[in-house]
Amino acid sequence: MKCLEQAAKVRLMGFDIDGVMTDGRLYFGPEGDYCKAFFSRDGLGLKLLAKSGVKLAIITGRDSPIVTQRAANLGIELVMQGVEDKRTAMEELLARENLDFAQCGYMGDDMIDLPLLRACGFSTTVPDAHALVRQHACYVAQAPAGAGAVREVCELILRVQGNWERVMAPYLV
Repeated sequence: MKCLEQAAKVRLMGFDIDGVMTDGRLYFGPEGDYCKAFFSRDGLGLKLLAKSGVKLAIITGRDSPIVTQRAANLGIELVMQGVEDKRTAMEELLARENLDFAQCGYMGDDMIDLPLLRACGFSTTVPDAHALVRQHACYVAQAPAGAGAVREVCELILRVQGNWERVMAPYLV
């Protein structure tokens, strides 16, 4: 119950990339280039959440043009890459947006995410996250990373904030 109350307060929701928006695998080519696979339904979930008025952010440890492109495709303007101290990065975003930790959420999957997950009002993770991360997250998605976990969390926030029907109305005409 407390977790749903925390989700209802979210005004800014941040996401990790590898292991959250993707399945965590990196595919390297012979020239050292690599690619990631994103799930299109997660993308629509993010767009719906943004339509409801929740600001979206990406805070990730890796620096990648693929992430820049994905964020642009989704209309996510708050993007911080190559970040080791994700809690401090979120602090900067919150100050810029005039919000506090009680009004933000984050979805991460590994040890680097723990300080931020523990600071956020709403913390969430994926089913195959590190055991300590699952232990400290208020919500563990049922869908896998890179295959619906992000969408599940977006829909949860939309529902508890009472915005589900409004954002779904254009699709139910």
